[in-house]
Amino acid sequence: MAAASWYHRDISRVVAEELLARAGRDGSFLVRDSESVAGAYALCLLFQRHVHTYRILPDDEGLLSVQTIQGIQAQCFHTLPDLISAYQHPNNGLVTPLLYPVHRARQVPDEDSDGEDGQGSGHAASTVPAMVGTWPSAPMAGQPHIPQQLHQRLQEQVHSSPASDFMGFLAEYLNHHVQLDLETLHLGHPQLRHLSTTLATACRALHSEIDVTLVGLETLGRVFDPPMSPHSPAREQGLLPSDPDLELLLQKISTVNHLLSSLEKKVLKSLQEMVSRHNLVLPSVVAAPPPSAKPLAVQSFEVKAGKSQRVVLMVDVESGTVTITKKGSRSPEELIPQDKILQLIKYQSVQSKVRLVCARESQKSLSKDFVFASARKREAFCQLLQLMKIQHSNLDEPELISVYVGTWNMGSTPPPRSLASWLTSRGLGHTQDETTACIPHDIYVIGTQENSLGDREWVEFLRASLKTLMAIDYRVVALQCLWSIKMVVLVKPEHERRISHVHTSSVKTGIANTLGNKGAVGVSFLFNGTSFGFINCHLASGSEKTHRRNQNYSDILHSLVLGDKRLGGFDLTLRFNHLFWFGDLNYRLDMDMEDILIHLTKKEFQALLAVDQLTLEQEKNKVFLQFSEGDISFPPTYRYERGSRDTYVWQKFKPTGVRINVPSWCDRILWKSHPETHVVCNSYGCTDNIVTSDHSPVFATFEVGVTSQFVPKEAPGSGPEALACIEWESIEVILKTTSRSKCYIEFHSYCLEEMQRSGENTFQNSDIPGFLKLGWSSKHLPVLNPILPDLEYLGDQHLLLSIKGVESCESYGECCIAMRSMISSTAQQFETFLFHRGEETGSMRGWMRVRVPTDRCSTRERLYEWISFEEEEEDAEPVPDPPTCLRQPPQRPRSRPRSLPEAATNYTNPAYFIFEGVP
Repeated sequence: MAAASWYHRDISRVVAEELLARAGRDGSFLVRDSESVAGAYALCLLFQRHVHTYRILPDDEGLLSVQTIQGIQAQCFHTLPDLISAYQHPNNGLVTPLLYPVHRARQVPDEDSDGEDGQGSGHAASTVPAMVGTWPSAPMAGQPHIPQQLHQRLQEQVHSSPASDFMGFLAEYLNHHVQLDLETLHLGHPQLRHLSTTLATACRALHSEIDVTLVGLETLGRVFDPPMSPHSPAREQGLLPSDPDLELLLQKISTVNHLLSSLEKKVLKSLQEMVSRHNLVLPSVVAAPPPSAKPLAVQSFEVKAGKSQRVVLMVDVESGTVTITKKGSRSPEELIPQDKILQLIKYQSVQSKVRLVCARESQKSLSKDFVFASARKREAFCQLLQLMKIQHSNLDEPELISVYVGTWNMGSTPPPRSLASWLTSRGLGHTQDETTACIPHDIYVIGTQENSLGDREWVEFLRASLKTLMAIDYRVVALQCLWSIKMVVLVKPEHERRISHVHTSSVKTGIANTLGNKGAVGVSFLFNGTSFGFINCHLASGSEKTHRRNQNYSDILHSLVLGDKRLGGFDLTLRFNHLFWFGDLNYRLDMDMEDILIHLTKKEFQALLAVDQLTLEQEKNKVFLQFSEGDISFPPTYRYERGSRDTYVWQKFKPTGVRINVPSWCDRILWKSHPETHVVCNSYGCTDNIVTSDHSPVFATFEVGVTSQFVPKEAPGSGPEALACIEWESIEVILKTTSRSKCYIEFHSYCLEEMQRSGENTFQNSDIPGFLKLGWSSKHLPVLNPILPDLEYLGDQHLLLSIKGVESCESYGECCIAMRSMISSTAQQFETFLFHRGEETGSMRGWMRVRVPTDRCSTRERLYEWISFEEEEEDAEPVPDPPTCLRQPPQRPRSRPRSLPEAATNYTNPAYFIFEGVP
């Protein structure tokens, strides 16, 4: 039974306000699930262009009541429809009676059942009814109570049971036939005739499957029968007829059960008799010794030094030296130990040029410029020097790790024997140089879709592949699967102890959000003190399904349960230092097939990326707000002819007609990191020699800075405890909302002992329709005291802020502020955007400072900070002597949020004039 049409389930506050704004009439209302209290509801009511939100809370006895203004006695109701009916009358504590219900849009069945991307059987949407919610406490008139409860239980099981093809038959039975069986029972007849018919129909396909299985098991059993005994007689009837009779089906299942239970014993006994009868000696299997880690060979690079001189740079990672030799000479000109290399500067204007700054015995440093054959060779040289620094550092814990992320729609076909090109980032696009391709990564995260292999089989295949390539026995951190969507996280053995707080989750977004043929799996964990999140998804297919894909993204954001539970109220994209989102996103190219083929022939990828649906939706702020993606310099990864990478197959013949699947970059890898953290994408491409699927595997590799448990140089209690403090001068917020609610701010951070809360806003302005401006003065903002006062520790911390309504306690938006650039004796300005459930909901800016005691201001350079970027200047000055105290790296310019234009004169939205006080 469908729920009342004014109940919109778990839509967001923003969507609710948009629906009411479209309705436009005072007294328009709808009900949605509460975002702050589980099991509660939010009543949203439009009056004088503003949306008023009231919480509907259940008490201990399950009675529902509305939180209204003080002085109005709360009324209690057994059901939600009864409550709504009562508040359609005036003088009940609401700003206006409930007059005009805003109806829920009819859900269009999603016909996306993998018929386009996979080879699996697609079931018609009509066999699985849309599981619209029912009211467990409010059966509508005429509906029996018992069937109502049973149907509710079925809905709950849909989310955990993979047997969703069965659900259509069961739902039909509960909706239409269970009442007939109940009446039969009431008359004293125990036969459930309608249930038997339903089960027989649902199990019809089992007969042929069991027949085939029985024949195979009996054949195998006869192979191991004693030689002198007569053969077991075959069933005279051959295959039993596919009769939908349940008794016959049970007989078959019983036979299969007996054969399976006895077959292993029969085979074991037979083999033992063969060994003893023929005095056979079974060859002993000697386990091969585990391969030792491959030492990295010395790598050489031919470069140009100065204006015309040719030299060879030889990098020996194992010994920690760089040798400079003139081309053609056998004797090295200079040998530079790794501890003498002070800085590596990459020029941005010349992508193949690098400057090496080295220490000399004298006080002055020496710099040398080298020009490589290509930008890829320069990157390989820098990666090798970075690796050399890491290996020869005296640090107990790493500060820099490498992360590999791969995604592949396997097309329901087994993989080839070798995945070497995929796992070593070789192929097309921004790929690894051959000198660094086989350097093992610290973490491998491998996501697949339409993967027909068993879970354990797939994990062991990946581990064996990496062991062959890297000579390392990688450990499994997590395996998360949803039907054929799988994600495996592997880590080097030495890092296993550094991984903690592992969480996994999955979300179904297939037909009616109950089938797992589409959806997402997620894994999160801590690497020492750095939080990581990984999401592998398979979104709706079809060129015309852009909106559906956007909705899939929103559903995944809202439903995945990952990361610290204390941050459950924050947008999923803000809960981690680094979040990687990848998979078969299925966004297509909006261009005619003929034009696409012309651009592909000329390798004009930029022209195609201009019509890429994902790029266009990101520009509209519809999905993946503030996510980054590497430059795409490889051809579309879908839809190839299987067995080749030379031809795109863009026509698919279906019973309903010909479907066009234009070549597209369906398979993507994106990431989002907290501000002022270190993450660099070193490669992004696809393979060109794995051809078993109609998708090409995609890979990306990342250099990621990580933190460890900070140990203060001064033990606590060794002297007077000096405190650091975070002080706020003011905060201003603009919310995209039609509410006029008072708000407060919650402050969360791992550097705080507990969550802190501000007072209510001291300033409020809603003169511009659709926007609410709020302000807090310093008196109403808390002074925050971090648990440790050290500069080195605080520079790695972040603050998460959430703007919440006083009445609803629901979030209007969340943001993240990096503390590093706020450390100062004077107030620093910050500005950022606000998120909620994947949408940009407003902006925040203000003034704050992080004050650190003078005796706790010491810091050090991180391993990833000695590589910097610099624009080349003509007649550049010699590099000055390095200071005795290592400097912090130059901060990247912070981009302004889309909600905050560069200057008041450039504002295109008049609502933002109030932000600057412009009348």
